Amino acid sequence: MKTVPVLIAGGGPVGMTLARTLAKFGVRCLLVERQPSTTRHPKMDITNGRSMELFRRIGVADKLRAVAVPEQNNFDVAWITTLAKGRELHRFRYPSVAEKRAEILARNDGTQPREPAMRVSQVMIEPVLRESIVNDPLVDARWGVAFEDFTQDDQGVTCTLRTVATGATEQVRCDFLAGCDGGNSIVREKLGIGLSGKANVAHRYMVHFQSEARDVLQAYGIAWHYQSAMGTLIAQDDRDTWTLQMRMPNDPNNDPNSVLDEWVGTSDFARKILVANPWFTNLLLADRYASGRVFLAGDSAHQYIPTGGYGMNTGIGDAIDLGWKLAAAIKGFGAATLLASYERERRPVGYRNRQASERHTGVRIAIAELYRNERDLDALARGIAALGNAENESWGVEFGYRYDGIEPDPLRYEPTTAPGARLPSVVLADGSFLYDHLGPWFTLLSFGGADPSPVIDSSPAPLATVMVDDPAIAPVYEAKLVLVRPDTHVAWRGDSCRDGRAVWQAVLS
Repeated sequence: MKTVPVLIAGGGPVGMTLARTLAKFGVRCLLVERQPSTTRHPKMDITNGRSMELFRRIGVADKLRAVAVPEQNNFDVAWITTLAKGRELHRFRYPSVAEKRAEILARNDGTQPREPAMRVSQVMIEPVLRESIVNDPLVDARWGVAFEDFTQDDQGVTCTLRTVATGATEQVRCDFLAGCDGGNSIVREKLGIGLSGKANVAHRYMVHFQSEARDVLQAYGIAWHYQSAMGTLIAQDDRDTWTLQMRMPNDPNNDPNSVLDEWVGTSDFARKILVANPWFTNLLLADRYASGRVFLAGDSAHQYIPTGGYGMNTGIGDAIDLGWKLAAAIKGFGAATLLASYERERRPVGYRNRQASERHTGVRIAIAELYRNERDLDALARGIAALGNAENESWGVEFGYRYDGIEPDPLRYEPTTAPGARLPSVVLADGSFLYDHLGPWFTLLSFGGADPSPVIDSSPAPLATVMVDDPAIAPVYEAKLVLVRPDTHVAWRGDSCRDGRAVWQAVLS
């Protein structure tokens, strides 16, 4: 029987991110995915700034940028009547990646991310992540292999796998099992973990297509989303690939071309339908994220309405958190209780993001009501502007989530080095980002005036030390010593340390 430290069920972005994270920390894993290849469905269309920070940590950010929308293109969200012979009612303007990078450098007060968000379809993300793991000797990645069943005991987990093409089965023994196998998770089902929240909130219809008719589909100029009462047209690459997400048509036997024509307001443009299908939105959260040696991450643990883009982005945070903790446990310097902190930290984030997704959906519903009831287009435009676009402006949800039980303001990010918070990002005097000086495991930031040796000398885990001689940015970090976790959340801070062992005991438990 094959043995491996970690088996990952599911080869979507979350499962592949977890595999990449484990490999970065020198841990072998086996990843299995029942589909024969990466997804054909666009699914998500934005990777937020926090996810891009985490992707930089595992070395894939630049490769993802290479397949994303050009950095000079905006992130605008425009509400319209129709594209053809219609009117743009209101546009929420958001900077391009290039403009955001300039803002990051100009402000440099800790309020800005290390990385701007990125417009890119999951169709493009998955091949990049796949390439990053299939070429890694520590990852055994298998597509076309279904996860079927498992049993666990005090020493490990025995899993049953099936090769889809042949029906052949095998058993694999692992120390830990990660269920990254989506909304219909077999792992979650076998654990008997329920889902809380609202299922089948709305019946939606997707048309994913190619067209070079930018004169029609970008009638009011480049925008990331064109939105109306009927749905949203997403520009996947600002060239020839688009996705229409809309309410389910009345005719169950609808022709996707007819659906597209109705939304656009004309049939007079060439297109090629790639994928079209109905689907249901959910607002669900797993009652638990773990049981024994088995863990849930991504859609197996939480399912959201796409408004706000919290689905995959929340899952990336899950994968990074779980990844470093599994690695610490396997390497022998994580206390037995460290893995229990995965659920303690990530489930509240999953809950808050579910609530945020529901709030943003409520705004969409309110705008749809305006469309139905307001005949004066100028008044409709003012109403849309007044309701706002918080789903793309909730910086507190994106960057401000904390692991200390304190609820952040969903709309504002306030930089802090309180333990559990994300480390603020700044640019140093030499033009480099502080984030890029962090070690792969733990990092002790020393701003001078305090003896770091108690923390350094007692460290049971790999530790990098960064001396920061930059008085201009020191106030952002609020203490003379700041200990940073592998996921760039603050583990501990202080102006002095008398007992380094006590610090590490708290950090790794």
